[in-house]
Amino acid sequence: MSRVALLTKEYPPEVYGGAGVHVEYLARHLAGLVDVGVYCFGAPRQDALVAGAYEPWEALAKDGKGTALRSLSADLRMAGDVAGADLVHSHTWYANFAGYLARVLYQVPHVMTTHSLEPLRPWKAEQLGAGYRLSCWVERTAVESADAVIAVSQSMRDDVLSVYPAVAPERVKVVHNGIDPDEFFPDPATGSLKRHGLDPGTPYVLFVGRVTRQKGITYLLQAAKTIDAAAPVVFCAGAADTPEIESEVRAQLDELGGVRKGVVWVDEMLPRSELVQLMSHAAVFVCPSIYEPFGLINVEAMACAVPVVATAVGGIPEIVVDGETGILVPFETGGDEFGSPKDPEAFSRGIAERVNQLLAEPELARRMGAAGRRRALDEFTWEAVAKKTVQVYEQVMGSFRAA
Repeated sequence: MSRVALLTKEYPPEVYGGAGVHVEYLARHLAGLVDVGVYCFGAPRQDALVAGAYEPWEALAKDGKGTALRSLSADLRMAGDVAGADLVHSHTWYANFAGYLARVLYQVPHVMTTHSLEPLRPWKAEQLGAGYRLSCWVERTAVESADAVIAVSQSMRDDVLSVYPAVAPERVKVVHNGIDPDEFFPDPATGSLKRHGLDPGTPYVLFVGRVTRQKGITYLLQAAKTIDAAAPVVFCAGAADTPEIESEVRAQLDELGGVRKGVVWVDEMLPRSELVQLMSHAAVFVCPSIYEPFGLINVEAMACAVPVVATAVGGIPEIVVDGETGILVPFETGGDEFGSPKDPEAFSRGIAERVNQLLAEPELARRMGAAGRRRALDEFTWEAVAKKTVQVYEQVMGSFRAA
């Protein structure tokens, strides 16, 4: 059985985004197929799959540039510890450099999964400062040298080949994300709703995501002004990327509070069980992202049998079937560096109109929710993801040995 080293910044309990969820479940399901060890950032874990955990060097500066350098400091230690692996598999630019170094040092194949692309996320410069140039360099170096690049959607694959034309198309494979149907399901319990002041008998609209430009939260805040006032709008919003975007969103939230009641803001990372309850009882789940290579949160919502209103960007149309499992909101970029909509007001209005349609037609919403649940179980499970990933490993190792 091949020994595979999974290299990642995020791993439970330190998970804050879709990439961390991906690695958590991928590792768990790979364990029955290959000998897998997880190497992650952060404190030591009490987890049999974790082979190493690394705290970045605190001696480095803590501005944006220092944030990027501290990530690379963890990569150096990570690369030093993966000797003996038959293959390394890195996730996100934070760990890509460790994968690149392992390939150079130990002459083993490097597979990397692209959950997003740095050049398509220019707003990260607000968070990383000068370090954004470093993160872009790391990603380019890893992508162009990797033995295989796994894209989480066909749209992501197209982006990889467009942004990095030096990459041979046959090296870029598509393996979608997945969900665990035993953890994401229609949960009849209502404790989480009551804890956040929601009436289980009142339809509500739900958003779950980080406070970052790519998630489109500012457009949903604008849309909420014209969403049916009888339906509370619930924002489960994680930590903001920067103080600037936090201030912008807070100002919008204050303005929204003066226009309508029923705005619920949850700024804590909820346990998965509570999140599943909120999803299960939502009348509509909204994903207003302006950049979304895959959009795992939509699969999770569908698995909870809630209809989805989502932007038709990136990998989302590969998940949400328009008119069947939800409704897609057309999106046309304005061409600026942030990928903002060409007509922000029309985009926000389009979100509100589609949400209101489902609120006004509960039977249609119910049918879409049921269809979404079936699609999630048929197409997006971690067991299937793990098997497809191992197929990529086998192809890569066969080619690597032949070379």
